[in-house]
Parts: sequence; C-alpha cells; structure tokens
Amino acid sequence: MDNRLKRDDLTEDEWVRLAPLLPAHPRRGHRWADHRATINGVFFRNRADCSWRAVPEIYGRWKTVYNRHRRWSTDGTWETILQALLSDETVPEPDRTAGGRRTRQDIRPGMMFEVAHW
Repeated sequence: MDNRLKRDDLTEDEWVRLAPLLPAHPRRGHRWADHRATINGVFFRNRADCSWRAVPEIYGRWKTVYNRHRRWSTDGTWETILQALLSDETVPEPDRTAGGRRTRQDIRPGMMFEVAHW
C-alpha cells in the first residue's frame, strides 16, 4: 500500500466524529463496502481532481466510490453531515485577526471538514 496516498486520509479523531453521522448498512441485500475507505476515496478524487476511474484501488472499486458519493449527494447525506459538523460546539471557530483573511493557524494539514472541501 502506498503511504503517500494515505497521508490525507481521515485521522482516527476525524473518523470518530464522522462515523455516527453516516447511514446504517441496509437490512436487505449485501453490506456496503467500508464507509471509511469509500469516503477517503471521495476525498482523494476531490484533492487530485481526477476522474472517478483514476481513484486508486486502496479506496475500493472506483464504481463503489462513485455510487456512494452520488447516492449520498442525492439523498442529502453530505448536507446532513456538513450541518452536523458545523453545528458541533467542539469545532473551533477560526481566528480571523488579519482583516477577515485566513491566518496561518487556519491552514492546517489534515483539516478535512472545512466547507471548501465539500
């Protein structure tokens, strides 16, 4: 497995906050592929600005990553997750001391839950 691909994946703390917000596995049919790997695949695709078919196999089949992203986009799951994370009181509000612009402290590696990333 290529560790260069994994450096921007969800951290354990981010996953703990995100996991309860995800839909449960369906009662009928086969179980879904791992949510964490699939979400990391969606994030990879957005970061790399590549086609769905270019998503590496470590995130699962590209079609699975695409279908999950598409399904959650149409049923409002991504919006629900975003609203829950934005309303969470434990999310620190950025300090905008430089006239409303981002300060150096606002730009942190691994900060996956900013509005710009959705």
